[in-house]
Amino acid sequence: MSIEVHRDAWGIPHLRAGSADELAFAQGRNAATDRAWQIEVERHRSQGTTAAFLGPEAVGWDRFARQSRLDDTARRCFRRLDGGTRAWITSYVDGVNAGLPEGAAHAPQFAATGVAPGRWEPWTPLGVWLSTHILFAGFPAKLWREEVARRLGDEAVGLFATDGPGTSGSNGLLVSGERTHSGSAIIAGDPHRFIEDPGIYQQVHLACPDYDVVGLAVPGIPGLPHFGHAGAVAWAITNAMADYHDLYRERLRRTGTGVEALGPDGWRPATVHAETVEVAGAESVGVEVIETERGPVVIGGADGHLAISLRYPPRVREELGFAALPALLRATTVADVDRALDGWAEPVNVVHAADTGGGLLHRVAGAVPLRSRDNRVRVVPAWEPGHEWLGWHDPLPRRPVDGVAVMANERGLAESVGVEFAPPYRARRIRQLLDASATWSADDMAAVHTDTHLASARPLLELLAALDGLSPIASALRGRLLGWDRRMAADSTEATSYAAVRGAVVRRLASHPVLAGLAESVGDPSYPALFRPWLALLPRVAYALESLLTGGLFPDGDITDAVRAAVEEIAALAAAPAPWGEVHRLTPWQALPDAESEDWPGLAGDHDCVLATSSVPGLTDRFARGPSARYVWDLARRDDSLWIVPLGASGIPGDPHHRDQLPLWARGELAPVVTDWDVLRARTAPAYVHEQEVDGFGTVRIRPVDPACDTDLIFGWVTQDRARFWGMREHSRERVQEIYEYLDSLTTHHAYLLERDGRPVALFQSYEPAEDPLGECYDVLPGDFGIHVLIGPAAVGGGREPGFTGGLLTVFLGYLLDTDPSRRRIVAEPDARNERAVARFLRAGFVLGPEIQLPEKRARLVFLAREAFAGA
Repeated sequence: MSIEVHRDAWGIPHLRAGSADELAFAQGRNAATDRAWQIEVERHRSQGTTAAFLGPEAVGWDRFARQSRLDDTARRCFRRLDGGTRAWITSYVDGVNAGLPEGAAHAPQFAATGVAPGRWEPWTPLGVWLSTHILFAGFPAKLWREEVARRLGDEAVGLFATDGPGTSGSNGLLVSGERTHSGSAIIAGDPHRFIEDPGIYQQVHLACPDYDVVGLAVPGIPGLPHFGHAGAVAWAITNAMADYHDLYRERLRRTGTGVEALGPDGWRPATVHAETVEVAGAESVGVEVIETERGPVVIGGADGHLAISLRYPPRVREELGFAALPALLRATTVADVDRALDGWAEPVNVVHAADTGGGLLHRVAGAVPLRSRDNRVRVVPAWEPGHEWLGWHDPLPRRPVDGVAVMANERGLAESVGVEFAPPYRARRIRQLLDASATWSADDMAAVHTDTHLASARPLLELLAALDGLSPIASALRGRLLGWDRRMAADSTEATSYAAVRGAVVRRLASHPVLAGLAESVGDPSYPALFRPWLALLPRVAYALESLLTGGLFPDGDITDAVRAAVEEIAALAAAPAPWGEVHRLTPWQALPDAESEDWPGLAGDHDCVLATSSVPGLTDRFARGPSARYVWDLARRDDSLWIVPLGASGIPGDPHHRDQLPLWARGELAPVVTDWDVLRARTAPAYVHEQEVDGFGTVRIRPVDPACDTDLIFGWVTQDRARFWGMREHSRERVQEIYEYLDSLTTHHAYLLERDGRPVALFQSYEPAEDPLGECYDVLPGDFGIHVLIGPAAVGGGREPGFTGGLLTVFLGYLLDTDPSRRRIVAEPDARNERAVARFLRAGFVLGPEIQLPEKRARLVFLAREAFAGA
């Protein structure tokens, strides 16, 4: 098997193989080595076995996965695939199984939970895809509409008609060549999902004799289903917000031989069997799995007053559309992409594609059933006729591209196949931004991705402007808000105040007597806990606030009173508001939280901004949903393309590429796409100056920093909060590269990267004190030489192992002393506030010197004589 593996400065895998199947094997093996814990969690989710190691909190998901028949559906869909696609997916799975032992050995979560890596079956990727996307169609929203109609009447359903950030937030745009500097099209966007650690998308480069494609993969899934650039053609998707899953209220009864369900033609047998969910630290849970002619029962059962079944296309058609995945990789034109996606099924997406010949594509792809409108809106009675599926939407909507095509989950191209869409603000704002310039380049797109204008603030601000009788402090707050530019900028205190007033209004409306009945629905034990977030009242009020303020559900005076009380409440707070970026902080989902979590950044944006970082107004300013990737595909030259993910290429806590992209992502910056194999080969052949095997520690290698190749890695380290004493947190990437290029030009100063078992783990620098500003602050002795030490992100289990830094320091100092016998004394000058660093040096044998004032910091000198060095 001929497989070539390279990694660029961000640790992104570039895989090259002799055939498409060999390449699939390489991609599967890489997914297992880089993301072993992540993909194993997803495998267990698809099988409904996560509670066995995550405990009772995971039982709700496992029950749903069993009842909805995810694993069985994946098996059926795999069997229906053509032989070539089955073989390609099986090669990927073979790679996963080959790589899992190595990946699990580096991922501390396996040891922490006592879980051993399992075996993937050929259909497992299809199960992972199903479990990842089963809720994308938003079918639980039908439960909410049922409750609104029952409690408030049918006319109130439309007031809450927004899917909110639960399924929206993504932005996609296609700019044709006539609107770009290069004359070739640009595709850009930022899929929004719940931010996970590790991230849902993995940057990867896949090449074989049949194709050479770069893009965003989903770990555990072969190919590049959503975002790819093949050089001659590129494609991307956004969620179409289509409605293609139905809920049926079932009447079930037990018989002597099983269970029957009442349908339009009378009582018919349902399939039924029992399964057991194992639960770590608790009793196992029995699950009765019932499936009617409509679909599997996912709420209630045969012994209760409520039973609801789910009908979804992959279960009905036994098809996910995975045959499109290898076809996409082989595409060279827009027509090829279009044909490949004709067979796509789940989820339903809006597609943008462009090629170097000027071809453009803007269409919906996926499987959407034809049925009555009632099916699309509510839970429908299974026993009444008229709710059957009557076929499939074909053709699905498409439009020609006239200069620009935009999709931001709004009611537009996909209107005929959906019910609820995101508000139009993001789409309108993107078009407004694009219209502001006659031509665009790839570099310009970052300004679109990071726009923070909040048009949906208008109704609340208008109500605020009309208030009378406010206290002086409330009047002052109102004045600041009315003068606010309506941007949810990270440094804006007005944005924080607006969010606080909005949250106070939301809480008051959510507790209004009009909504008392809906509040009761949240605690209804008939609904499984898994679905209760869709029934939670406060988020629904928060995301529908604009229509609730103006829709007449509440008496006008009550709305005014709520806004008045809210602004008085916030104005009375004694503390001055913090900037929005200090309170609007990322809180990603982790199956097992790790010790690096305190570093999560704050961001600009809000749920109706283009930068859709979605918190829950009235509940928290923290957000868990945002851009799970950003990409800019340039059709003029692929290596002018750009991308970023929230964390990094690696899913291993402590790996240098676990979170190295986080600082760029948080600032809205993008990293370059590199596809030149000569550049990649040079990058993966570093010149080591020292190698040492340390008993019980591993192999440590030392190499000089190459600014051209290593700046991205170093930038990711030095701009994290944990590196604040290094003094470079606010530096741009360009400034960091300039500094290390300058150091590289000196004969008195040197920078080195230390690798442990092939992974960069520390940045060490050495210098001649007499040729450094430090030399002016103490009496330099002959033979003195100085060092700076920056340990990379934690190396093991989210927390650094005992002796980790000491082991690296011993190797590095031994190398420096051995290579120059004239060096007699080692000098270091950590920040005097950095007590951990000072203590670290003392443990290594250094002795304290005086505190000194350097231009950039107050430092504590520490010294180590050659004779005292333990490694001498």
